Amino acid sequence: MEEITRQELINSEGPFPEEEIYEIDSVSGGSIHESWHIKLKNDEEFFIKTTSLDNFSMLQYEATCLTSLRKYSNKKYLFVPKPIALRKLTNCSILVIPWLNFAGNNQKNLGIGLAHLHKNSSDNNPGKFGWSNDGFIGSGLQKGGWGSDWGKFFVTLRLIPQIQIAAKWGLVLSDYENLLQKIIFLLDKHEPKPSLVHGDLWGGNAGVNKNRQGIIFDPASWWADREVDIAMTKLFGGFSPEFYIGYESIWKLKSDSKDRETIYNLYHVINHANIFAGSYIEQSLSLLNQLNLRIK
Repeated sequence: MEEITRQELINSEGPFPEEEIYEIDSVSGGSIHESWHIKLKNDEEFFIKTTSLDNFSMLQYEATCLTSLRKYSNKKYLFVPKPIALRKLTNCSILVIPWLNFAGNNQKNLGIGLAHLHKNSSDNNPGKFGWSNDGFIGSGLQKGGWGSDWGKFFVTLRLIPQIQIAAKWGLVLSDYENLLQKIIFLLDKHEPKPSLVHGDLWGGNAGVNKNRQGIIFDPASWWADREVDIAMTKLFGGFSPEFYIGYESIWKLKSDSKDRETIYNLYHVINHANIFAGSYIEQSLSLLNQLNLRIK
């Protein structure tokens, strides 16, 4: 399969003529797509993500998210890669972005850059939460649609669809109807303004480059409470104290923001349980039980 994909990248319909390519190497890391590092003879370098023709919509959504995030980013602090090419070839779909050179671990500017992104987009928000079309969270579906009430939106278009899928491993939606109503009330009382969020902000989707800019990539964006991004940075680790110091130097979080972290991360944990099963099932049940006990 790797050799077939390699040939696709350098054929006449590929993004780069074969005579311009100096080096092409497979890159490990992705569980859904194949990834490639291409270096041209003029020393330009690119990252290419390839997937099946059937999964073209996943790359299309990613490219749209990157373009949207770039619109609101402060380039002094945050680098969001620009989609260079998105197309279907004979046997695969491809997305081309600049090569990401990670070179540093001080995440203060990453935090500053994310805060500017959230604030700039919030100041120009569409007045509602959501996204125009269905997207993806990992390989799972992230439903499109819009809503003006944050709590109702998050429960109806984020938590409930995941709980319904989780019926295959034992979750029963009717068992959690009372909890979900309490979550709606709690989140509506919070009254956030919509911000454009990365949407899948764990440590593997962010970094720092040699210019000390933060880097974010592999987004699953939508208009949401900005706290969903901050909550996820704490779910799988990978973000330093400097990141949070940088973020709050631009836009402080509410003093009770930690009260909502478990709610927001429940979405991701159930999604992981639906995709990967394993220990994520127990983690999902644990979070649901915690919320049942905590939210009155």
